[in-house]
Amino acid sequence: MNSPMLKVVRPDVSSEEWKLRLELAACYRLFDALGWTELIFNHITVRAPGSEPAYLINPYGLHYSEVTASNLVKIDTEGKKLDNSPYPVNPAGFVIHSAIHRASDRAHCVMHTHTTAGMAVACKEEGLRFDNFYSVRFWGCVGYHDFEGLTTRMDEQPRLVKSLGENDALILRNHGLLVTGPDVARTFLTMWTLQRACEVQMASDAAPGPNRAVSREVLDANPMRNQGMGDGEKHTLAHTVFETMLRRHGIRYEDLE
Repeated sequence: MNSPMLKVVRPDVSSEEWKLRLELAACYRLFDALGWTELIFNHITVRAPGSEPAYLINPYGLHYSEVTASNLVKIDTEGKKLDNSPYPVNPAGFVIHSAIHRASDRAHCVMHTHTTAGMAVACKEEGLRFDNFYSVRFWGCVGYHDFEGLTTRMDEQPRLVKSLGENDALILRNHGLLVTGPDVARTFLTMWTLQRACEVQMASDAAPGPNRAVSREVLDANPMRNQGMGDGEKHTLAHTVFETMLRRHGIRYEDLE
């Protein structure tokens, strides 16, 4: 598709879904502002409210900077459109997301990136090392999935789900990063932390001398994962961070309709 952005009428959806669409569109814009884009590829998906399984995804052919609440596409677990959006969906790109959404009630939001730092760590045999402030957060809660080529085959889905397990982060070997979460804000904060962990690892590897290890005692305590917070406090923190980052980059909900 090489046509310009199409004028899309605001969909007739519930106020709950509209709020979620605005939040997801804002997250796409934030990814763009942070440089986490890959041409027109990759996805951030979120489960839409309602009794039937449905998900919101970016229109295939648009850059993240062009995503709005109205042009997000609603799809089913097979990646088929459930609305009259004029935009196509990349079913192949939804193979990873659909597998995880279907397998886990906790995975309301799934984010996948091909950032330089994330792919670099994914290419390393040892993967993520737990020796920096951000990486220790993922001790005991990051999975690995071996590279099987372009992720287009449905038979890979059970293996993806098994690789993720009960973790909220998955390193796709030779490929990139993936995180899940209960909402957009908390999933974003998980991705930001994993991305920073990879960036710090790359920088420390470029410096001379060995890295200083973090003790097993500290790792087992996993201080960054819970930070002594309950779920409500984590929710508040993540949403505060998310809204702050939107303001920092001039991303306003009223511009995303």
